[in-house]
Amino acid sequence: MLESRINIAMKLSINGATTMTADLETDIRSAAAAGYDLVELRSNKLYDYLETRTVDDLKALLAETGIGVLSINTLEHITWRSDEDHAAILAECKKLCEISQAIGCPYVLSVPGALRQGPKTDEETIVESVRVLNELADIAEPYGIKIGFEFLGEAGNSVTTLDLGSKIVNLVNRDSVGNVIDTYHFYAGSSSFEALEALDPKKLFIFHINDAEDLPKSELNDSKRLYPGLGILPITEMKQRLDAIGYDGPASVEIFRPEYWEQDPFEVAKAAKDAAERALNIGKYAAGGSW
Repeated sequence: MLESRINIAMKLSINGATTMTADLETDIRSAAAAGYDLVELRSNKLYDYLETRTVDDLKALLAETGIGVLSINTLEHITWRSDEDHAAILAECKKLCEISQAIGCPYVLSVPGALRQGPKTDEETIVESVRVLNELADIAEPYGIKIGFEFLGEAGNSVTTLDLGSKIVNLVNRDSVGNVIDTYHFYAGSSSFEALEALDPKKLFIFHINDAEDLPKSELNDSKRLYPGLGILPITEMKQRLDAIGYDGPASVEIFRPEYWEQDPFEVAKAAKDAAERALNIGKYAAGGSW
């Protein structure tokens, strides 16, 4: 079903976090103007957009600009929530899946919950994460939508490595649930390259690319992200391993840097695209590899 929606193989996308202070229409127009194939929509911007316009308006905007939507994100902190919060997440998942189906978007993204009530064992986290991801998949599958699960490398989150995140995805064992890997979170949480090498490429839905300042991991946070190629993240090594396992899916630039948010979003989108293509050796910098 997804293959008939949009072709996302070997495509470059930009996430709305990179231009966080811009509105949804500006995100779409700036991405299209910079030459991206796809855009990831932030759910908060989507909700703001739909306060005054409709999903049909959004479809018309996408058709006008000629850009596809890779994902809507994010279902925030899906695990270790109160019954009330959990019910709200399930309801939001249904809403986002309905919109995704209407606009031809294949993925709704999710991130694990924080450890609000003290440390949990890996086994407890696995059980909780598998349970919730199955519930989300039950909602998403009738719409033809897949759920991406993105581990968060910073301390205090329940799933901080690809090693654990991939294990959870494999235990869910559904085509509709897969990994999302972010270069920053991979580094910050000290994920292993062995976990990357062991991935089934069909279980990797999106590769988020960014860089980070040269700081101790304890001092890193989202605001320290940079354009790809300007920092210390092992982008080249990660790309080599993704090529080796045959991953040819989308890469998406996701940068949470307030300095960039103050700049013209059209210029930021262009700069981010050039940096990502250079770091990945794709586009005008292509020198072989899957992308």
